[in-house]
Amino acid sequence: MSELSFPTVYFEQPGPHNTERTLEVARQRAEQLSISTILVASTTGATGVRAAQLFQGRNVVVVTHVAGFAGPNTQELLPEHRAAIEALGGRILTCQHAFGGVNRAVRRHLNTYQLDEIIAHTLRLFGQGTKVCLEIALMAADSGLVRVGEPCIAIAGTDRGADTALVLSPANAASFFDLRVHEILAKPRLG
Repeated sequence: MSELSFPTVYFEQPGPHNTERTLEVARQRAEQLSISTILVASTTGATGVRAAQLFQGRNVVVVTHVAGFAGPNTQELLPEHRAAIEALGGRILTCQHAFGGVNRAVRRHLNTYQLDEIIAHTLRLFGQGTKVCLEIALMAADSGLVRVGEPCIAIAGTDRGADTALVLSPANAASFFDLRVHEILAKPRLG
């Protein structure tokens, strides 16, 4: 029986102070596996800019919060970060969150959880970044910015920055159970 062995980085604490290390671990693995597509969650765009710098020449897709996430008529992605990401060849995706949207409105209005939020809460057992990595993979697949079934690296974090990186094969949201997590490259050690 064959096996693969490679290191996984576990951070003692989640958060943005892990961003550089997470991006470096992801960059090294992308080179080892010849992975050309990198997904990265970014709120203000700061992490997206850094990823676009490190992964220049690859298909970098920066996934933002949906407009209105922080309040009506707001977009948290800063214009200067948008410009920098695009100048570095990165693409930006802003769309409805795969694990939120109309169902979140039902929960807020009727005080009852819907299936997508139950999935989100379950994935958070592995960490906020793990949930976001799967979510942005679904969103990017639904938008046609990544190929379904083709391995990529997804990077996300807990609140801000990056502390989680996974090698996964995206699926469309309607085929959620076809998504495959191949490797955990980095994540916070939850305790």
